[in-house]
Amino acid sequence: MTYVVIARYRTEAGQEDTVLPLLDTMAAASRQEPGNLMYRVHRGVEDPRTIMLYEEYVSEADFTAHCATPHFQEIVLGKVVPLLESREVLRCSPRAEVQA
Repeated sequence: MTYVVIARYRTEAGQEDTVLPLLDTMAAASRQEPGNLMYRVHRGVEDPRTIMLYEEYVSEADFTAHCATPHFQEIVLGKVVPLLESREVLRCSPRAEVQA
């Protein structure tokens, strides 16, 4: 079972080309963390200011640890968030399998 995080960002006008390289750096650092299974950055086709992050962790504790890393604090909170118009984070856990 994995713990999934989907973050949807909308950059301030004209900031997407600043935010995307920062998130690429963030993705590379995050993939090195214990407990990180995937970290992908996507850009909206219809709205290039919309960015979606798809992250998978072994557990919720691994995601919590991710949020405490220096690269998360510096890059996401320190540099990316100030350039966003909006930010939504959805945390997901697997649905229990239905027994037939």
